[in-house]
Amino acid sequence: MADIKIAGIMRAGAYSPNHIGNDAAILNLTAEQLRKRGCEVKIYSEEQLIAGQVTEDVIISMCRHHRSFPILQKKEDEGALVINSGYGIENCTRERLTRILIGSNIPTPDSLIVNTNEVVTERMKEAGMTKAWIKRGDYHTMHKEDVTYVRHTEEAQEVVQEYFLRGIKRAVINRHIEGELLKFYGVYGTPWFHCFFHYGSREARGTDEGKPQFDHDKLKEVCTRAAEALDIKIFGGDAIILPDGSFTIIDFNDWPSFAPCRAEASAVIARAILSEIKNHNAKKSARK
Repeated sequence: MADIKIAGIMRAGAYSPNHIGNDAAILNLTAEQLRKRGCEVKIYSEEQLIAGQVTEDVIISMCRHHRSFPILQKKEDEGALVINSGYGIENCTRERLTRILIGSNIPTPDSLIVNTNEVVTERMKEAGMTKAWIKRGDYHTMHKEDVTYVRHTEEAQEVVQEYFLRGIKRAVINRHIEGELLKFYGVYGTPWFHCFFHYGSREARGTDEGKPQFDHDKLKEVCTRAAEALDIKIFGGDAIILPDGSFTIIDFNDWPSFAPCRAEASAVIARAILSEIKNHNAKKSARK
């Protein structure tokens, strides 16, 4: 496979809040796995992609800068293989994500999509929302303030106004769901799926004793449907598990850091990428 040249695009640091090292680690490990299988992999920054320096026809991308989206999409439209798709990455911006998950019947919290220059208190009261999460709707998260927990409608209004002053025009308001936080990771088209209950800091250790039981296969099936709807191959996110075992997807991410399972995930991702390359080349040959 030495003739397979792959560009790996590192995520811009501004879109890796508190995870720059982890995000770099999973891409580098995946690149090493691909090199072991005979591929030539060159790592670029998002800035280099935007500057037009990426010429490879196979791209593995952790991009999240909004200027990267149309470049990746244009390359896909011209026949390049891009994983994750530039269209899929854009679909994971908060407003699009919310609309697609709701439209695809993925279990998600009740949500309001608002302009940040409007009064939201009445809309929240009409929806029966008090505790909620306010999230910027335009781009991916850049600062911890881009996802804010509020305890009542007046506090929500203050946060939305703050977003407006920061130049953020749209926001998503998710109803707060009480339950246990579960983190998950997956690679579309493979049986691999990893999930665990969140215990706070990375150093925290705990057991699942007393945690609600849930249908692991059902969660994997729902996450797979979400990945398909969003056009994302490499994904992760968060779910809330309720006491009765039902669950709600509260976040879905394109190419997360896979920090708790990085070594295992990188091998799975590399095999999935090689399978996608094989399928992509077969389709190109069939069209000739």
